[in-house]
Amino acid sequence: MVGFPPGQATDQVARLLAQELSQELKENFIVENRPGQGGSVALATLARSEPDGNTMVLAALASLVVNPHLYKNVGYATLSDFEPVALVADLPMLLVVNPKLPVQSYKELVTYAKEHPGQLNYASSGNGTLSHLGMEELKRNTGMQIAHIPYSGSARSVADVVGGGVQMVIDTVAVTQTQIRAGKLRLLATTYSERLPAFPDTPTIAEQGVKDFRLSAWLGLMMPQGTPPDRVARINKAAMKAIQSESVRNKYAALGAVPRTMPTQAFRQFIAAEYERWGNGVRQAALTVD
Repeated sequence: MVGFPPGQATDQVARLLAQELSQELKENFIVENRPGQGGSVALATLARSEPDGNTMVLAALASLVVNPHLYKNVGYATLSDFEPVALVADLPMLLVVNPKLPVQSYKELVTYAKEHPGQLNYASSGNGTLSHLGMEELKRNTGMQIAHIPYSGSARSVADVVGGGVQMVIDTVAVTQTQIRAGKLRLLATTYSERLPAFPDTPTIAEQGVKDFRLSAWLGLMMPQGTPPDRVARINKAAMKAIQSESVRNKYAALGAVPRTMPTQAFRQFIAAEYERWGNGVRQAALTVD
């Protein structure tokens, strides 16, 4: 299952992996879209599913480690209701501004924002989304005073930055790269831990002064708690093999995704750390969604 509509990046990665897993394991893997509540509807369904090894979700960061802190009830407990199977991808994000803003780098943006407190605003794809929480984290790290303008989705938020109604946004490569290459957005930094092959001359935010800053919408395969360990291990092994293949890496690149893997136990520990990190972020931003 995928918690988002067909055609979005998570859905495209899921369909690619389903094809690869079907070929490797000689089984039929079918993608079912269960959108709603920022990906949480699919995970709530998974939590109620039989742990027979036949149902899993390709879950995005927000549904696993942000939404449980943001919504009053998501219908699952991230740290106890699931078996983490495999981390499969990162969707790196970029900090872009309207070209009319007189800054050429992230450092210049920080200086300009401090010289014009309260005069700038930024877009996000919605309250509690990574594009919102990531910018709030940058604001806390730097003391910038920039107002938040939430939108219902990335398409609208990025379009308004292009149009000049809002000055800046953090969003994925897939959403922003066309406008960057057309000169309609100015790329200041990648929020990833390293420079991206698509934009090798663009430094990371960490390179520009915010030590250890990393922001990417990672994706991972999850199965219900109690799924037989041998089934989890078999899916993990097949997924790791697929992600390391050149064909999958090339297809990832076209989606603006970066292959990322880790052993199952390490993935479990990673989820716990991310759960704490983004729980703190939601609390510090005083966010709730009914």
